[in-house]
Parts: sequence; structure tokens; C-alpha cells
Amino acid sequence: MNRFLMLFLFLLLVGHSEKALAMQKVPILIYHSIADYSGHGSKELYVTPENFEKQMIYLRDQGYTLLTFERWQDINKVNNPIFITFDDGYKNNLNAFAIFQKLKTDRFKPTGTIFVISDFIGKSNRLTDTDLKMMADSRLISIQSHTATHPDLTKVENLTFELKVSKEKIEKITGKPVIALSYPYGNTDEQVVAETKKYYLFGLTTTPGPYSQTGIKNELYLLPRTYIKYSTTIEEFAKATQVE
Repeated sequence: MNRFLMLFLFLLLVGHSEKALAMQKVPILIYHSIADYSGHGSKELYVTPENFEKQMIYLRDQGYTLLTFERWQDINKVNNPIFITFDDGYKNNLNAFAIFQKLKTDRFKPTGTIFVISDFIGKSNRLTDTDLKMMADSRLISIQSHTATHPDLTKVENLTFELKVSKEKIEKITGKPVIALSYPYGNTDEQVVAETKKYYLFGLTTTPGPYSQTGIKNELYLLPRTYIKYSTTIEEFAKATQVE
């Protein structure tokens, strides 16, 4: 009788653990410019290097594991998984890279993903081919696609150029696979998702909130992200990354 009871409890525990893993919430943060605001563009799309460093130190001290999409399968294997993403490929993202280099230790390896607009590479205030190759080779930064020209994909008739050609151009620069797409303005629909699936393993929106595996159709192409803004305090940052 005791053996049957122990078996029942074991199966119950295993079932509970699997459910807990499936319901784990993983924050995916979205940044744009890492620089002091100079009066150009939307102030809220900036985060100062000082604040960004404080935020990364918070993640380090709280035991978070920073991942890129090449390590997506590790979200249920590491402590406190989190993704740091940057949209548009601004030159000032080199400030984030420098902070990652500064904070890197044997125990803490900060990594992030920059989604670049392939036709904007090398233009004014944008990362160059050399920048992208250097960061990709460091393994601290993953370079992924934000399309070729940053249109609203739901209004584009021929998506091949925006999705396939941008992917190929970035891969040629970095020599590494491009597996994730950040939808411009966060906009997508069934057709865009269907086309995205031909070339990418992940699609990212700007729908707020952490990712949680629910089993819905195409959930890896509808990944949510939480904005970190100029006005985000360290207390608000802590709350945005808290998933319990």
C-alpha cells in the first residue's frame, strides 16, 4: 500500500513540475537608444547608459540569466531567464555593448539581441557592417532582423524582400544565422506570421508582458515584450522583470 502511495505522490509531483515549467514566465525587454537624450526623437525611446548599467547590475545581483534566441531552449534550464532586445540598430547601442563588456565575469555573462533594419546599416546614427561583425563575434550580442526598410508588414504585398533579403544580408555580414524577426511597430497578422515562419524561428511583437508557454497557435511568432523607457525607474524596472 505504501508503495502505491509513494508512486502516486511521485507522479503528482512530476505532473506539477511539468506544469510549472510550462507556465514559467520569461521577460523579454525592449530598448531602442542607449544614450543621453539630446532633444531628437522621442525621449521615452532613450535609456541613459547610466540607467542601463544600473538595470544590468540589478539583473546580475538578482541572479538573472541573460539569453539570446539561439539559446531559447535553455529557458527551462537556467535560473531567472530574461531576454534583452534592442530595435532599429542605432549606433548608440555600442554603449550597451560596452556595458556588457564591463560587467562580464566568469559568473555573469550579459548578452542581448539587436534587431537591425538591413537597408539602414551604415547610415547616419546607425551601426555599420564592422560594428555588427565585431559584436556578433564577441558572442555578447546576437544580430537579428527588423526587416529591410521598417514598413508596417501588414500593409506590404510582397514580403519576400523585407523578410528573406534582410535575413540574407545580415547573415552575410555577421556570418551567423538570423533566426528571429522583430515586427516593425509590433504589427503582424496571420499572413505576416505565415511568411515569417518560412525564414525565422521567432517573431517578436510589442505586446506588453512576459512570455509564458500556453500552447496557442504560433506563440513563438507572437512573442510579447516589455518596454523599458527613459522614465523607467529602477523600482519600475524591478517590477517589470518580476514574474513570480
